[in-house]
Parts: sequence; structure tokens; C-alpha cells
Amino acid sequence: MLEGWRWFGPDDPVTLEHVRHTGATEVVTALHGLNQGQVWTDEAVRERQAMVAAAGLRWSVVESIAVPETIKTRTGDFREAIERYKQSVRAVGRAGIGTICYNFMAITDWTRTDLAYRTATGALALRFDAVAFAAYDLFVLQRSGAADDYTPERIEAARHRLASMSEGDVAALERNLIEWLPARDVIYDRASFLRQLSIYRTIPTEEFRANLLDFVREIAPVAEEAGVRLAIHPDDPAFPLFGLPRVVSSADDLDALLAAVPSPANGVTFCTGSLGSNPANDVGAMARALGPRIFFAHLRNTAREADGSFHEAAHLDGDTDMIDVIAVLMKEEARREASGAADPIPMRPDHGHLMMTDIGTRTNPGYSGIGRLRGLAELRGVMRTLERKGADLRA
Repeated sequence: MLEGWRWFGPDDPVTLEHVRHTGATEVVTALHGLNQGQVWTDEAVRERQAMVAAAGLRWSVVESIAVPETIKTRTGDFREAIERYKQSVRAVGRAGIGTICYNFMAITDWTRTDLAYRTATGALALRFDAVAFAAYDLFVLQRSGAADDYTPERIEAARHRLASMSEGDVAALERNLIEWLPARDVIYDRASFLRQLSIYRTIPTEEFRANLLDFVREIAPVAEEAGVRLAIHPDDPAFPLFGLPRVVSSADDLDALLAAVPSPANGVTFCTGSLGSNPANDVGAMARALGPRIFFAHLRNTAREADGSFHEAAHLDGDTDMIDVIAVLMKEEARREASGAADPIPMRPDHGHLMMTDIGTRTNPGYSGIGRLRGLAELRGVMRTLERKGADLRA
């Protein structure tokens, strides 16, 4: 697989020079200043591409061209927003960048309650605490209808949790859930978040799925013509939050999208962490089933808890058999090569722990340098070992 690294642009504390130190060759980035539905111009794309190339690296995956809420809800100027999106896809294609990772999560992107959870090693991880989330949803946000989404036992546990929290704890929880995310297209406060939620109260899950399918049906032909492949990222976590519809959380969801839009430009970002957050997903089986449609891989692991909580585990630990997943992806690459296609899968180590001298420095939570470097080293070791067993990969 092609070894990649997510880079948030010139303001990222992990510089392109640091990326070179890791041994990665591929950069995964975006025009993060144009993340509210603006058109990506040829000039802007080429400027960022030249910056990456000057560091001896290659911009191989766009992550992401943000999909505006108007497109997801098919409200307001959604028709104009889709046309702007098409223009951006064409600009990426003209620059020779072959893959666009995107997501179709309503309002939220990846969601965690804790950005600095102390693990058994002392390193800090991202965590989703299901009880703390319920406490915020029920008693702080006070979302209309929230009580219908929880059992009486969970509501009582959430009430007790909130009672144990200080005002500072609650403020930090709210900031983590609705205000902060690296490169997020919109930052919400409580009032604006509730207003956006009210729009989705009128959009049932199947209507939201139809909105996704309609969007991909429009964009995929443009991507084909531009020589670009679309790789949708799963919901993170892969279960409902805030009463919002989730339509990219399961094997059935992905099968429905790929069947509805059979374009060769329509595929998947296989995120082991997102899919692994839901115990109903057999991540290895999904990798086998989706193989030919996997255009990009996010490799990270999660350790789940009985109450629905989870934290980001070390890359080779957690509930997903990462060695099996990598073997499946490498077998898929070998199959492509045998069929005459030079089509390796770009990957990147995702969501590393905050550790060692990175603690106390400025970082993007989940995207510190040393933690991801550890992850890349572990993943690279698995790949090198499997390469030595190349006959098994062609079996």
C-alpha cells in the first residue's frame, strides 16, 4: 500500500519536513480555507500541490472537499452548491490527484467526548463516553425528543454523571462535541446547533439516504470524466447521534450506495476505526466484501466497552484484527496487479495517541506526530512481513 500522512496545511504543527522524516511518500490534505462550499480553483490546487512536491512528497488524496449542509438536506442553494462541487472535482482531476475522500455525516464530523483520555500506558487518546454524551444530549443541549433515544437506565446514569461534573467539565464536553474539530467547515454554538438539528427533524433516514444517492449520481459522472475516484468515509462513530440520520454506518449502507451508483468512480474510504466503533460490524468481512471498491484506507483501532463507549487504541491493539485487514487489502492489491491494473491503495495511520514530547505542545487532537509515527511504524512492519509472504497474498 502507498504510505500516506494527513497534513492540515501550512499551519499544521507537523510540517511537511516532518512528514518526510516518517518515510511516508503520500500526502493527504485539502484546501482547508475553502471548506464552506467555495470552488477550488486550478490556481489554488496547483499552489498546494507545488508546496507538497517541493518537500519531495506527492499529494495523492484529497481529504476532503466538504459537502455543505445544504446539499445534505437539499435545501437553500443546494443546486448551486452541487455545481460548485463539480467544479472543484474537475480542478482536482486536472491536477492529476486521483482520489477524493468525503463524508456525508449530518452536521457532525467525527465525534468524541474526550480529546485527552489517559490510557494504561499514560499516553492520551480520543474517547467517546456514551454516558457523558447522553448527559450532554439530554440535560445540557436538551434536544427535543432526546429521551426517546435512551433507555431509562441510561437516562438515570446520565443524570448522575452530569451531577458529578463541574461547570468547566460541562463546558469542555460541549466544546468537544459541537464547537471544535480540525478543518471543520462550520463551528457551532448551542443555539446554532439546535437550529441545525431542527432541520433534520423533518428528514427521515431513508430521505437522507436518497439525498446521498442523488448527490453521488450527479458527482460520479463528473469524477469519471475528470479521472478522479470518490471514496466515501463511514460515519464516525458508526451509530446514530443527536437523533440524526446515519446512512454510511454498516455493510448494508455501503452495499446500497455502491449498488445504486455502480460507477467505477464510486467507492469507499475503508476506515477501520469508524466501522470498528460499532460491534455489529465485522470489519475484516467488510474489507473482503468491499475489496474492489476500496480506494483509500484509514487504519486505526478502537477498544469498545459494554456500555457503547470506546477509545482509540494503539493501531495493532483494540477490537479490530488489523493484521487480517491489512492482509485483505494487500491481497486486493495483488488481485488488481494480476489483472493488469497498477492500482495500489493509499493508506494513512489515523488518530495516533498523544505521547512523549508531544504532550504539552500545540497539536491537532488525534493528529500529533509521534503517535501517528508509532502507528505507521507498526502498520509498516505488518506490511513488510506480509510482503515476505507474497505467495500467500496471491493465493
